[in-house]
Amino acid sequence: MALNLENIRAQFPVLHQEVNGRPLVYFDNAATSQKPKMVIDAIAQYYNKENSNIHRGVHYLSQLATDKYEKAREAIRRLLNAKAVEEIIFTRGTTEAINLVANCLTRSLFKPGDEIIISAIEHHSNIVPWQMACEQSGAVLKVIPVLDSGELDMDAYKALLNEKTKFVTVNSISNALGTVNPIEEIIALAHAKGALILIDGAQSVPHAKVDVQALDADFYCFSAHKMYGPTGVGVLHGKKEILEKMPPYHGGGEMIKEVTFEGTTYNDLPFKFEGGTPNIAGGIGVEAAVRFMEEVGVENIANYEAELLAYALEKLKEIEGVQFIGEAKNRAGLVSFNLKGIHPYDAGTVLDKLGIAIRTGHHCAQPVMDRFDVPGTMRASFAVYNTKQEIDVFIAGIHRVKQMFG
Repeated sequence: MALNLENIRAQFPVLHQEVNGRPLVYFDNAATSQKPKMVIDAIAQYYNKENSNIHRGVHYLSQLATDKYEKAREAIRRLLNAKAVEEIIFTRGTTEAINLVANCLTRSLFKPGDEIIISAIEHHSNIVPWQMACEQSGAVLKVIPVLDSGELDMDAYKALLNEKTKFVTVNSISNALGTVNPIEEIIALAHAKGALILIDGAQSVPHAKVDVQALDADFYCFSAHKMYGPTGVGVLHGKKEILEKMPPYHGGGEMIKEVTFEGTTYNDLPFKFEGGTPNIAGGIGVEAAVRFMEEVGVENIANYEAELLAYALEKLKEIEGVQFIGEAKNRAGLVSFNLKGIHPYDAGTVLDKLGIAIRTGHHCAQPVMDRFDVPGTMRASFAVYNTKQEIDVFIAGIHRVKQMFG
């Protein structure tokens, strides 16, 4: 199905502006995507007409806001093909979702000598919480190494798994390299050893169809702001039988059934993990973001972004001095590279003057940069509203950078 790019782009107000006197080319989608008008309007509508706290009031506005917020939970369940809405926990983002699981399992599962496996291409948010979990529980952190191609060393992963392995966590797609990990195999191998597993899907949900029942991961998390939704909202999907056994994360309102000074009875799922007033407007915005993705078609998004990636790689390979960082066979819609002899920050600054927004630096993945012995990279990442014409502008910008720095 051919996408109507003109119609899609018309839905994103931020794209229709100039930066430094040039039409904006926005290639920083792995950091955050732009928001369609339907998301912006949904948030504005809530504050203009529907603002009220949820789950607690019997009055009209409270009931209206509650219905819309819970409609968002159902939209996420549908997007992920989860079994039940009770398995959908709203968080502030992928980072909080990971911290929630790490904190709860540190208190209820991990013991001295247990082993937790992560990979060498994780975002800091899927490294630091597990280091903290090990410090607090006495568990030991193990790391799956990465090959020169940017792919995980699966033989090393298999060797790391043993009877001490209690938990495995990897990203579905590397935010720093674009590597698409074989998570189906990773999950199956973890389960074969009796270990639980969490998948960081922050870079997957915006770009590909995700079926959590088919994957069979115990936990799956992502952030709304990378999938055309608002910032400050994320999702943790967890298997109901596991979530029910976990202790709550935050204490406060909503996550309780009854409170006395002698003790507290905790609420049912999903509210057990959602203490306090949530980002109601953000949740409502997420529902609109899901509608946008469904209207365009998630598979259409994936296919088009693959086309953009192939076009960008073809053009970049023609430029002398381009050094790709990670060239996995299975890659998502981003490219991470450097220009020989030019610091990525300098290159990014010049591109910004030309109206081209890319990400430069370590991408919150310093161990990846250490592994490839680079200070950082230039990262161009694509979304459904980007075009090949924009890639041509980007390529011309790269040539301009080379001219400036000799």
